[in-house]
Amino acid sequence: MSLVNRVALITGGSRGIGRGIAVRLAQEGARIAISYRSNKTAAQQALRQLQASGADCVAVETDVTDPVKAEQLVQAVADRYGRIDIVVNNVGGFRWGTLAESSLEDWEGIFTSNLSSVVYVSRASLPHMRRGRWGRIVNLGAVGAERAFGQAKISAYAAAKAAVVALSRSLALEEAKNGITVNVVNPSSIDEKELTLSEARRMRDARFPIGRPPTVEDVAAAVAFFVSDEAEYVTGQVVNVSGGWML
Repeated sequence: MSLVNRVALITGGSRGIGRGIAVRLAQEGARIAISYRSNKTAAQQALRQLQASGADCVAVETDVTDPVKAEQLVQAVADRYGRIDIVVNNVGGFRWGTLAESSLEDWEGIFTSNLSSVVYVSRASLPHMRRGRWGRIVNLGAVGAERAFGQAKISAYAAAKAAVVALSRSLALEEAKNGITVNVVNPSSIDEKELTLSEARRMRDARFPIGRPPTVEDVAAAVAFFVSDEAEYVTGQVVNVSGGWML
């Protein structure tokens, strides 16, 4: 699944799932741009990890929940590399709280982070992809989002992730004629310890039918397929990377 000469932008790529995706795409040969909001230390650590694998990479401090800054981010990446081929929309805030307990500011913040940021970055990237008649957009959802799942105390988050799926499918239809695919990867909750795949395989976790905990490498592998040439006929699809959880 070589991505040599491809340029990939991963929002929220300085840590966690975003960094895992950036590392995997770099291993496939892509040039990498990651965005981060404020944690410069994490961004620098991510850059060192990417550079150690020989990647041409850059980190951009910005806030993709701001439409102007999201557009500036995309333009900065295009100016540096001359193109944008791949966008992975990984940013997404989360908070516990019932609808009654949540303020309107809380509600709007979750939607802006999880949904509007996808709109802003994707919309700004489309002209660059259209010029090359090749593009890959992968949006991060949540397990069960394609079924518009419900769960107490995460009403805003659940609604926003279901909306990401609907948006992705609609955008897939709109952009198919331009050689652009749009897909969704729904990860299960990843432990903050960020286990490696080899570590996870030595563990047992009864919550997941496959029997082991999930890792960022599992999620990154799904993203790597969706952005590859091999996936040119796959669009508007949703994959749950959950080890069978919530089937």
